[in-house]
Amino acid sequence: RILLPAIAAAALSLTACGGDGDDALGDQAADTAEAQADDLEAMAENAPEPVADELENRAEVIEDQGEQREEAIDESDVDADELSAEQRNQLVNGQ
Repeated sequence: RILLPAIAAAALSLTACGGDGDDALGDQAADTAEAQADDLEAMAENAPEPVADELENRAEVIEDQGEQREEAIDESDVDADELSAEQRNQLVNGQ
């Protein structure tokens, strides 16, 4: 939750105009988080109950963070075409 304003601020500082490609970049952030959450949920299926519960809780948090990153990227109207691959990866991964 703390990262969300930082992501939006970083995206806005990277480009003042745009919106070009921000939807796809936001979708990528959500998809990446969902894949990480799916991996944790798969691990939870084979784990003892206390560990499984923790893995499922962590998966939910990761998925929520991905959705928040998606919204922040979309609302920033960042011009994804103007970003370097490293900058896009940082936005997608919440860095």
